[in-house]
Amino acid sequence: MLKNSTISFIGAGNMGEAMIKGILVKGLVQPEQVIASEPREERRDFLHETYGIRVTDNNRAVANEADILVLSIKPQVLPKVMDEIRIDVEPSALVLSIIAGARISMMMAGLHHGAIVRSMPNTPGQFGVGMTVWTSTPHVTDEQRLQAQQILQALGREIWMEDESYLDMATALSGTGPAYVFLFIEALVDAGVHMGFSRHVAEELVLQTIEGSLTVARDMNRHPATLRNMVTSPGGTSAAAIYELEKGGFRTILSKAVFAAYRRSVELGEATEVK
Repeated sequence: MLKNSTISFIGAGNMGEAMIKGILVKGLVQPEQVIASEPREERRDFLHETYGIRVTDNNRAVANEADILVLSIKPQVLPKVMDEIRIDVEPSALVLSIIAGARISMMMAGLHHGAIVRSMPNTPGQFGVGMTVWTSTPHVTDEQRLQAQQILQALGREIWMEDESYLDMATALSGTGPAYVFLFIEALVDAGVHMGFSRHVAEELVLQTIEGSLTVARDMNRHPATLRNMVTSPGGTSAAAIYELEKGGFRTILSKAVFAAYRRSVELGEATEVK
């Protein structure tokens, strides 16, 4: 699907680089098919030396050459970039955005372009184990949708949603999700240190426990409540621990946190659209 396509990146930070690395490692394209625009010379040199791709600091040249144009820049610079490249985006090109909060309507108006994919990846995508939720406009052809899917699979798993409103929800749940998990890991490690473990040993215990629990959840494919009940004996240690978590409002505060992230995602989208 991609063998005759030029994939251009405007912005090649961590997530942009992850996509470049993924599509090259999977053999979806050759290095000469990829071109990235980056303002910093040292970053351009790194990308060229590491991946063999073409690099430049000229956004217009990148946009003009693109069959697939990946926008992986900060939301606050998107309006300026769209003004810069608007006349250079080919009518037949696919625009794929991984910009948090950037709504399709704003990109369509800013680029005068219809074929747009909006996606929300998360940071584990840098290691090929991420989760990306994405949607597309009706102007995106079946072939372009398959191309977008292949590119996003380079970051890990992906799910297409018909309604764009799910992207803000995904931002709160999977996009921000790693932060919740890392905080949970940090809290468990601190509890282990408080009991007397060295931090190194506590980290090893916690990380392996979480990794093993994820494997069980995926392989057994049962409701989380069923899995929890399997390891919660009446009057046992797990029951005592869960009682304290529930008494402290663990579920409620976590739900409030996710909804706070959701509201903030909506606000950022509105602010970017106004700008």
